[in-house]
Amino acid sequence: MAVLDGGVGYERGLDTLTVTPAAEVDPALFKTLQAACARLFERGWQPGELHRVVGRRGGVPHTQLVTDAVAAHLRGFPPAAVDPRWRAQADALGATVWWAADGGYVDGLAARWRVDRVEVLDTVLVLLGILRTLPPIEVLVPPPGTAGAAAAAGAGGAAGAGGAAGAGGAGGAGGAPRVDVRLLDRVRALLAKAESTTYPAEAETYTAKAQELIARHSIDEALLVARGAAAAVVPFARRIGVDHPYEHEKAALLDAVADANRCYAVWSPELGFATVFGFDSDIDAVDLLHTSLLVQANRAMSAAEPSGGQAGGKAGRARLKTFRQSFLVGFAVRIGERLAQASEAAVTDAARPAPGAPADLLPVLAARDAQVRETMHRIFPRTVRGRGTRVDSDEGWDSGRAAADRAALHRG
Repeated sequence: MAVLDGGVGYERGLDTLTVTPAAEVDPALFKTLQAACARLFERGWQPGELHRVVGRRGGVPHTQLVTDAVAAHLRGFPPAAVDPRWRAQADALGATVWWAADGGYVDGLAARWRVDRVEVLDTVLVLLGILRTLPPIEVLVPPPGTAGAAAAAGAGGAAGAGGAAGAGGAGGAGGAPRVDVRLLDRVRALLAKAESTTYPAEAETYTAKAQELIARHSIDEALLVARGAAAAVVPFARRIGVDHPYEHEKAALLDAVADANRCYAVWSPELGFATVFGFDSDIDAVDLLHTSLLVQANRAMSAAEPSGGQAGGKAGRARLKTFRQSFLVGFAVRIGERLAQASEAAVTDAARPAPGAPADLLPVLAARDAQVRETMHRIFPRTVRGRGTRVDSDEGWDSGRAAADRAALHRG
């Protein structure tokens, strides 16, 4: 604690821990690590999110320590007291208690990693320093042991799409997430085909069909709820990771996808994620489409980028970076335009009243939008609009827009 508080220099503190008997050091160090992670879990951090942000600020060894801290934390709670979405993220990380006793954790880790004890002590101290810098965030999934977690576990809730993969999981204003598993499987299959094909026309067909399924399902769900034919649902929020490099441009793409699917995205660049607000099925769509479009954008960008960027010295690397940034901006802007057109077409088509059916779609969608915005403003009462990205490469901008046209999400 003296090292973390700055009362003792890092090297001096590490030397002291090294020469102090392991029987004194190891239990205290493990307890401190577990307490630091538990504090963050109580303050809104989920296993996948903590693992991801530690990986950004540290390295693989630090993320392995987080995984072990997750496993140790779960030991203190019966299964019924853990939200299924929280446990799904822990399972995705492979969080299991592999060590025999907490007092032997450091030596066990040294043997596991095949390094000396000093390296393990150094890794733990660095991680503790990283954990101290993380602020509280909004609780989207109730942490283990809380009333919300027990209620969710008792209700048999399921992990939302992307939650177990560390994207943040679904959570929010209340109730269990509503996920049509069969629909998501169909959408995933279509997007997988779009990502794997080398023919733009095929990718366009598969992705357009996925968007059509998503839009139709969202509209049908809204109408069923409004007419009392399905249980009422409430807006949710999910944190979706935005990886470097080109984080700002990738966040712009996520915002475009969110906007077209009646969601709102708030980006936290210092933490490397965006919080997406919307109804659960719409957030699932955003998560799936954003992931797929990033794959398609990266593939198209690699094919279109100027040759010689890597081997052309400093000027060549700068040109390549400018091209990629401009490409992703152009791609995001054009995708946003086409997604908006597809969404408007789906609403227009669905809003045509069938004989004897009430024309109630537009008021229903407006009411749902108001609910989502109210949830966002409650969690983020103060936000600022993100800065625009300067486009310095016409070649990159044009190539990005052309790639977005090839990945078009219109109704074919």
